[in-house]
Amino acid sequence: MSALRSLLLLLLSLCPGPGPGPGSEAKVTRSCVETRQVLGARGYSLSLLPPALISGEHLRICPQEYTCCSSEIEQRLTWETETTFRGLVEESSSFLVHTLASWHRKFDDLFREILLSSERSLALLFHHSFGRLYSQHAPVFSGLFSRLRDYYERSGEGLDDALVDFWAQLLERLFPLLHPQYTFSPDYLFCLTRLASSADDSLKPFGDAPHRLHLQITRALVAARAFIQGLETGRDVVSETLKVPMSEGCRRAVMRLTGCPLCRGIPSLPPCRGFCLNVANGCLRSHGLDPDWGAYLDGLLFLAEKLQGSFSFELAAQSIGVRISEALMYLQENSVAVSAQVFQQCGNPQRVQGRTRRAPAPREEVGRLWTSAGAVGAAGVPGTEERPTTPGSTSLNRLVWELRERLGRVRGFWAGLPLAVCGDPRMAADISKEAAPCWTGAGRGRYLSPVVGVSASEQLDNPELDKEDSSTDLQTRRRRLQLRAATTRMRVAALGRDVELDDWDEDASGSGEGQHYADDWMAGAAAVAPPARLPRPPRRDVSGGKGGGVLVRHNQGRSRTGGTSVGFHTQPILILFLSALALLGPR
Repeated sequence: MSALRSLLLLLLSLCPGPGPGPGSEAKVTRSCVETRQVLGARGYSLSLLPPALISGEHLRICPQEYTCCSSEIEQRLTWETETTFRGLVEESSSFLVHTLASWHRKFDDLFREILLSSERSLALLFHHSFGRLYSQHAPVFSGLFSRLRDYYERSGEGLDDALVDFWAQLLERLFPLLHPQYTFSPDYLFCLTRLASSADDSLKPFGDAPHRLHLQITRALVAARAFIQGLETGRDVVSETLKVPMSEGCRRAVMRLTGCPLCRGIPSLPPCRGFCLNVANGCLRSHGLDPDWGAYLDGLLFLAEKLQGSFSFELAAQSIGVRISEALMYLQENSVAVSAQVFQQCGNPQRVQGRTRRAPAPREEVGRLWTSAGAVGAAGVPGTEERPTTPGSTSLNRLVWELRERLGRVRGFWAGLPLAVCGDPRMAADISKEAAPCWTGAGRGRYLSPVVGVSASEQLDNPELDKEDSSTDLQTRRRRLQLRAATTRMRVAALGRDVELDDWDEDASGSGEGQHYADDWMAGAAAVAPPARLPRPPRRDVSGGKGGGVLVRHNQGRSRTGGTSVGFHTQPILILFLSALALLGPR
């Protein structure tokens, strides 16, 4: 009988007991040694950590079972796990912020260098051709480039005003050189510029050159500025989005994911991957920028293609000197007809009295030099001029190609961000060990809840977060609105328009200004059809006396058709409309 009893005891000792269930690790071991070692290495005071498992009724986030955490430790771990989660998000996203910042700097440097190169080329060409005559009137040309840079930097007036003022000043300075025997009062010069800007284009002292230059410079500069603003907006929006604080529900979920295993005394047990993806999908969806992100990239890349194609910034900048040369040639060749028409409309100017010496013959000098400049302009830019490049010899085409390659890889960035976060070993078990036991949020086992997607409807079934925790917050909606505004600005710029103008040219309304003209960019090419007319040039207020005068614009306070301007500000209304869509639309 004793032998049978011994056999039964031996068999019972060899039989396996029931498998471990949730909470069984707390019953098997009452030690907090591993947790104390991990938290002690992080700087936690061991006096706050119990040596063995204690009752967890005081816990507010982790399961209220046996625990190694006091209330203070749980609170500190909640803050620490949130910091770790946000750090991983910023680390995973830093390359995107750096990419946008790098391309913004590269393109901005290139555009500025192209403008500077164009100004230097014009000064070299005209100084060689005009000599002293150009030196006397150099401020007119440098003033044009200064105002173009001001517009590009968003601190100056519109391009129409800059170009109109330039041609008006140029005409006021050159017309008297054609007639040195006369003296021209401010009233007479005002009549001259008013006649040159009449609606019927009865007097075109510079031919079609002003219209062609206006078309090329406007399309290229508007596109370049919208492109730079788009890169800047994207950089700032992404950077700010990644710094948005987490909701209370997300804090609790991240704590349950990575902090509660420490409190249960099993810090070496990794969180289940499905558990991590549900938490990350819910928390990051509220800060993501989809679907506006894809539309923003489309607008950015489309406008970049325009800048190296039909709206080429390089060719537009190079054409400035050529167009001005063409304008001077036209005035020289048609000076008799232009002068006759001016004298007929504005009257005969007063002759110069009491000339004591023979003045230089400006007309002959100007004719010779204009002919030289025109010959260069007809053949294109001087042969010694090279294609404008950055100091690193990177052309615009090269930059656009590289931008297309880089930005094409980040289209699915926001959808892939949860996968990147959960790829860190601190956040989830390795995907190759998915079948092994892991932390489910309640204990050791398998995570059985399905992984939900990032859409609003799918997040309603997220088992780890409430609906309010995964919904888009107001700050993220505002940032999405910023992306939409930048996208709209770039799309409008691709039509040759500036969304920030108070009023758009009536000649371009309805069909897109950029569609009225052929893509004629090469110097010396056949003339394209010009728009109906340019805006009115400035006039001089003669109240300042002879030789003075203050520039006063014809179209100040008026529309292009002569009616009263309503001051329609496109961008504020656009932003208001998009705000309503963002705040009232589906979450």
